[in-house]
Amino acid sequence: MAIDTIFSVYGILGGFIVLFGLCSLVIKERLYVSEAAVAILFGVIMGPVCANFIQVDQWGDRLYITKELCRLAIGIQVMAAGVALPKAYLYKEISSLTVLLVPVMLWMWMMSGLCVWAIIPGLSFIESLMISACFTPTDPVLANSIVQGKFAEKHVPSHVRNIISAESGANDGLGYPFLFLALYLMELPLGTAIGKWVYWIMLFQITVSIVIGFAVGYVARKLLKFAETHRWIDKQSFLVFSIALTILLIGTVSAIGSDDLLACFVAGNSFTWDDWFRQETEDAHLMEVVDLLLNTSVFIFIGATIPWSSFVDMTLQLSVWRLAVLSVLVLLFRRLPIIVALYKFIPTIHTLREAVFTGWFGPIGVGAIFYYTVAVENMDPNGQYAHARSMVEPIVYFMVLSSVVVHGITIPFVYISAFATRGIAWNSLSTSGGKALLSVWRLSQAQEQGSANEESSAAQNTPSICHTVDIEWGVAIEQGVAIEQDRPKDVDLADSFLNGSDPHDNVPPKTAVHPVLSSFQLPH
Repeated sequence: MAIDTIFSVYGILGGFIVLFGLCSLVIKERLYVSEAAVAILFGVIMGPVCANFIQVDQWGDRLYITKELCRLAIGIQVMAAGVALPKAYLYKEISSLTVLLVPVMLWMWMMSGLCVWAIIPGLSFIESLMISACFTPTDPVLANSIVQGKFAEKHVPSHVRNIISAESGANDGLGYPFLFLALYLMELPLGTAIGKWVYWIMLFQITVSIVIGFAVGYVARKLLKFAETHRWIDKQSFLVFSIALTILLIGTVSAIGSDDLLACFVAGNSFTWDDWFRQETEDAHLMEVVDLLLNTSVFIFIGATIPWSSFVDMTLQLSVWRLAVLSVLVLLFRRLPIIVALYKFIPTIHTLREAVFTGWFGPIGVGAIFYYTVAVENMDPNGQYAHARSMVEPIVYFMVLSSVVVHGITIPFVYISAFATRGIAWNSLSTSGGKALLSVWRLSQAQEQGSANEESSAAQNTPSICHTVDIEWGVAIEQGVAIEQDRPKDVDLADSFLNGSDPHDNVPPKTAVHPVLSSFQLPH
């Protein structure tokens, strides 16, 4: 890398963090847009397709740089996920995690492979499974933006946030079995492929990394407690201990050829098994600062390296419409149906709303880019599967781009839709001379609400009102009279997507009565 290139990268990265930081509160907590979406857009602008300030191909081996940068970002993120989980979380939620990491991941792999096989020409089913294995795991970096922040703390229950974080941390390390099973089946006879997969991947890569991670986390916790008790460690070293532990595990576990990402997650959970370290560092926010610096850097890098020309390649029979259809199918069917179908077997997920939220927010991000580099490294560019090898990069990058965009705008879209729904209901009730058009937000609760109102009216010797329609504006129709509830200024307009509660439910309304020509009464 030339000296002027280094300086330009420093300037671009520092400039973005400074400018983003000045308006980060507005972007993340008012517009509900994640830093990943903003960073990847900035990377596209700074990359070869626009300003051409970032030219990764001139830095050296782009594949190697991509792999190691993603490895570091994922390692720190899964360690942070493990550290942030409550006391003995893996033990307490073992049944939920087992369902999410075995049948759910298997479905995600197979369904994504079927989508690739159906849409992309020239690929066998095994080759399609190899490609789909890259984006089977949910991404811990993007998942972190979902489970943290103002929206998540206000509207997403803690048990849902914890299970999403735990699953994304664990399954990112569990992407190896799916990827290498497909690779071995492509290159070896069936019996040999299964045997090698069992002893090399399942026993050495997975089992050994779990044992190492748990042992290192346990020993690190005891040593840190001893040092803290005897006042051997200062505050700064105490705070960075988990980050240093991550780097140690990435270096040592990778050196022996085992799964360093899974080891980091298990070590993080083992390290805070008794919740002591998490409580001690809860107000420091050091990990969040490191996450911001590293994650923005990674997504700027991804934005600058998107292979735009490969999205339309006649030699590969790729086109934007094929990739767009593939991304729609994958985002709809990769995860959501299986979570909704199995949520009653996942104790942590209590309701259908929580299942829909958990099923939808399974983002594809840095982990997919990492596994793409692993897949390409393990395939001969001039061998029998050269065509499949050349397909991995454009498909994976397009899936990451689609996930960042779609999952990034989901929450803002929910807010805009909520405001639009309220506006339609309000305008139709306040301006219509003859008909009252009601936009009902929770129709399923109307009958229960009406029954409660009838009982209350009977108890108070007052006329019974017809079924009250529980909507965001708090508008009811009472036998030809529209009752408008004043909205307190200090109540957030956004309704909780998960628990179905209305922020106005517990606020005594001031009513203004407006006659209407006809009432809207729900059928019994």
